[in-house]
Formats: sequence, structure tokens, C-alpha cells
Amino acid sequence: MARRLPSLNALPAFEAAARHLNFSRAADELNLTHGAISRAVKHLEDQLGVQLFERATRSVRLTPVGEPYAAAVREALDQLALATQTATSRHSGSTLNVSTSDGFAGKWLVPRLYRFHRAHGDIDVRVSTTGRLTNFRGDGIDVAIRYGGGHYHGLTSEFLTGEEVFPVCSPKLLEGPHPLKRPEDLRHHTLIRDGYRIDWAAWLASAGVEGVDPNSGLTFDSATFAVESAVQGEGVVLGRTMLVSADLATGRLVRPFDHALKAVSSFYLVYPPEAIRQRKVKAFRDWLFEEIKPS
Repeated sequence: MARRLPSLNALPAFEAAARHLNFSRAADELNLTHGAISRAVKHLEDQLGVQLFERATRSVRLTPVGEPYAAAVREALDQLALATQTATSRHSGSTLNVSTSDGFAGKWLVPRLYRFHRAHGDIDVRVSTTGRLTNFRGDGIDVAIRYGGGHYHGLTSEFLTGEEVFPVCSPKLLEGPHPLKRPEDLRHHTLIRDGYRIDWAAWLASAGVEGVDPNSGLTFDSATFAVESAVQGEGVVLGRTMLVSADLATGRLVRPFDHALKAVSSFYLVYPPEAIRQRKVKAFRDWLFEEIKPS
């Protein structure tokens, strides 16, 4: 029995418009014009003989028919994209695209990747550092390492590790005219920040420290730069377990105090459920958990 299929060219435009509930944002995602999206959706509606969107002056919303149809189309496109990726990777080499933050990439992942390459020389890893959410189907990302609460709708989210937050500094700050021995000694040193949600004000309050301005000092957008500034002896940074573990192990950084705060967020490995069927994804997933487990 022949399949009754809609215009396949119109489906990506419809799915993007349904996901954004905005034709302009759908156009930006697909590198099309607003008019092209509108025409594709209208063509699909004419072909199906049903209305998929209710259109207002400045907004659109899915009709009772359009909403379940959009969900089914999204699932079908996801399956098609995954099947295409799986089929082509067998013949054109295997490249794994990983998305994560610059801090995790620079201070934890990249220094260890040589071990993955040693075990899986046929898999090329490309690391993309960004803080924005990943659209696995649209941006070519295979897996993401994210820092948050672990709730990512429609995706597999595996807990990697939790974290603590605590001050770290160069060993040279333990000496000199104002050595760091007690938290109160921070008043003589530069505080370094990287925009993390647990800031100096929170740590100082939990440690019972007064007379230290939590807003003074150096601020970096990048956690990697903030940690490196501390390594160079520029001041004291609030370190996170995963981002300072290597520097603590080599002695480039030290913990002047024991007091630490438990981080609210944790690291998670995130990917579409079907992606684990790909050898490159499973290999990276298994390697990552082996690397990250406590020694």
C-alpha cells in the first residue's frame, strides 16, 4: 500500500515554526526568509486540508490538530537525522561533536582527551565551547556536558559528578607579609570571580568572615582565565572541584582553608536517547565515566 506523505520540503519549516511558535525565529534557524517559512506552512496546510496554526498579528499558536502533528513530525525528523548520521559515519570516518563550557573543556576535558584518542584512534573529537542550550538535530552536536539540575526534556541525562566550591590560590600566597592562614586574611588579597552563581559573598557569609568586600577584585567571563589568574598569583579564586582538580594535583594551586560549600548544580552527560546506539557516542560515554570516577 502506497504511503500518503506530505511535502517533505515543508516539514522542517513547519517543525521549526511549531517549536519556536515564531516564523521569524524559524527562518533564522533554517537560514530562510520569513516569507519562505510562511509559504511552506501554508502549502502544507493546503495539502493536508487542515489548519495547523492560528495566526494573530504578532504571534502564532498551534491548533488542536497542529500540536500533535508537530510532535509526530519532530520525532520523525529526529529519527531521520539520526539514521542519516549513523549511515554516513560508517563511510566517511567517525567524528564526535561534543558541546560543553569553556571551563570544563579547558581545565578538565582537553587535558585528558589524549587518553581517549589513544584508545579510539578512529574517532575524531571536536569540542565546541558554549553556554547556550544545544539543539542536537540542528547543530550537529552528538553529546553535551552540561552543568545544571539534570532535567532536559526529551533527552537522556546521566549524572557525572557533583561539586564543592572553595578558595584556591598559588602556593606563594601562603608566604610573604600577609600569608593566607585564616579566612579573615582574605582582606589582604585580591578576590577573583568568574560569574559563577555561588559568589564570594555567599562563601564569606558561610565562613563567618566580615570586613572583606566580596565585590572587589578581578572579574573574568571565563572560568579558565579566572583559574589561570590564580595560578599566576594574582589573587584567590573560588575554585570548583572539576575545574581546579588538576592544578591542585600538580601543586600549581593550593587550598588555604578547608571550608567549602556544596554546589547546587552538577555535571551531566546529555544526549538524544537514540544516540547511544552509535559506537562513537557509547565509546565516549564509557570513557568519560571511567575517567571521572573517584580514584
